[in-house]
Amino acid sequence: MKISKQELPVTLESDAMVIQEVVWGNMHVGYETYKEHTDLGPLLKGLPDNSCQSSHWGYVIKGRMVIKYKDIEEIITAGDFYYLTPGHIAVMDAGTEIMEFSPNDEYSKTMEVVEKNL
Repeated sequence: MKISKQELPVTLESDAMVIQEVVWGNMHVGYETYKEHTDLGPLLKGLPDNSCQSSHWGYVIKGRMVIKYKDIEEIITAGDFYYLTPGHIAVMDAGTEIMEFSPNDEYSKTMEVVEKNL
């Protein structure tokens, strides 16, 4: 199974971001473009520790993101592969593009809360 970036469905588009995503089997596949500096923290309010409860594996194509955990922060930049554990908040720089893979069950539970906060 394959899909081009151009064919990947756009599921959210705003002044700040464009989210393209699909579910394959048990995995959520997302291509995210951040046009503005975006702190995703406010969208996570209501989740345990007000943080994302999904694991993610990904690659930063362009830009930079800061990942905040309870006790540490990580800076992930263009060219970096990453793995994020549950309990994080992402802050994206303007111009950041990422490709990300997540277990769909974990991701869906987190997105239920995010959608209420949009």
